[in-house]
Amino acid sequence: MPIIVRLSAVVLTAAMAFAGCGQKTTKTSRESGPVDLGKPLAFASGDAALQWGPCPAIMPAGCEIAVLHGDPAKPNADIYLRVPAGAEIPAHSHTSAERMILVSGDLDVTYQGQAPSKLKPGSYAYGPAKAPHKGTCVGPDPCTLFIAFELPIDATPYEGAL
Repeated sequence: MPIIVRLSAVVLTAAMAFAGCGQKTTKTSRESGPVDLGKPLAFASGDAALQWGPCPAIMPAGCEIAVLHGDPAKPNADIYLRVPAGAEIPAHSHTSAERMILVSGDLDVTYQGQAPSKLKPGSYAYGPAKAPHKGTCVGPDPCTLFIAFELPIDATPYEGAL
């Protein structure tokens, strides 16, 4: 069952600052070489050093991803996902559970069998592994999500009803 909670800006900042726990070294979009993850690591969603790349083809046009920590092909990667205002994220699922914090914008999210949720900046959402879900970035601003995955990142289209 998805869990949605509103977090304060202080908790959001702390969560982002501690996102670098788990592995000894890795590469981030901000560093060109290995990073000692025994040291604090912090990123702001508007950091000019972030390297944004395209999303998988199932995501809406204009969608971008920035890897914050880890390797998306391996367990325990953290990313920012950014979609344009008005973009609809089609129904899909992930092999991994995902822990999300909406950083900016307003996002409507629906998980299969659950009532739709309206996320505002600072909202936390948990999606169980293989749980089909969809979203819409509502309002005039793009939506940026911090997402922590437990397993390698994937996105499988879902054709059924939510």
